[in-house]
Amino acid sequence: MGKLTTHVLDTASGEPAANVRVRLFRAGALLHETRTNPDGRCDSPLLVDPAPGEYEIIFSIGDYFRARGTASPFLNEIPVRFLIEEGRNYHVPLACSPYAYSTYRGS
Repeated sequence: MGKLTTHVLDTASGEPAANVRVRLFRAGALLHETRTNPDGRCDSPLLVDPAPGEYEIIFSIGDYFRARGTASPFLNEIPVRFLIEEGRNYHVPLACSPYAYSTYRGS
């Protein structure tokens, strides 16, 4: 049985990004919505035993940076689309600043 997890790192400050809104979608339907904790992680997996297919996580990073004092961040919402295969674990971290981001399949 696999699971899907994520975390968010603020590369501008070098700290975990707390209180970032995270939404998980499949075929346009909202499956899960949460916020990151003080460690930049979600308190539980976004999905347990996910069905194979295409998913999308949307990170509302603009709100996070505005709350930290960035008046006009370049990035507002970051969509990450990816494929899940049966029975595997997927970790989708996001490293970001107000102006750039990077993601990858973590472990």
